[in-house]
Amino acid sequence: MIDQRTVLGVIPARGGSKRIPRKNLHPVLGKPLIAWTIEETKQSKYLDRVILSSEDPEIIAVANAWGCEVPFVRPIELSQDETAGVAPVLHAINELPDYDIVVLLQPTSPLRTVGDIDRCLEHFISNQADVCVSITKVQQTPYWMYMLDTRGVIQPFTPSIPSGIQQQGPSPIYVLNGAIYVADCNYLRAKRTFVDATTLGFVMPPERSVDIDTEIDLRLATVILEGKL
Repeated sequence: MIDQRTVLGVIPARGGSKRIPRKNLHPVLGKPLIAWTIEETKQSKYLDRVILSSEDPEIIAVANAWGCEVPFVRPIELSQDETAGVAPVLHAINELPDYDIVVLLQPTSPLRTVGDIDRCLEHFISNQADVCVSITKVQQTPYWMYMLDTRGVIQPFTPSIPSGIQQQGPSPIYVLNGAIYVADCNYLRAKRTFVDATTLGFVMPPERSVDIDTEIDLRLATVILEGKL
């Protein structure tokens, strides 16, 4: 609970990952990938309840073994490649309606810490936000990025560098890192998205912002986690 408001954590983990088969169960330093998120949530000051949302019996069994509650089986129609990321969260808060705030915690962000989770919730509350997502600064400025036209000639990705932005130095651009999504439950039910014109950003450092989608991401996360251990 935070600011007298109850908080539900939702870990979505479907079984049909394509680039890394069975990604959520992939071993990372002796633990299934999903366990890294489960273990961090157990230390939170604010999460009243953390549940897994999955359609996959093996993922459900592994999550249970690592101490994560699974109060329902996610419908198969909400576990497809084209299923919107918010859909399992909306399903969860409708199945478990007695919470004020929901926190989406994807298991593909094993470097995200309990400190990140709790600070994001504090940021959300202190700014009286309806929705807040974690972001990180992009490492390459888009003002030096190009596309190829049909002739193979490079074309600027952006037409010009806005005034006041240095050509050298840190990028002023941020990207969603996929680690933490927080929303007022009623707001999310009404808007059905975590990202709109009111979304508050919570900045995380790049070394905790690896979102595992490819084998390279997995190797990078493993190296960073080895260093921490």
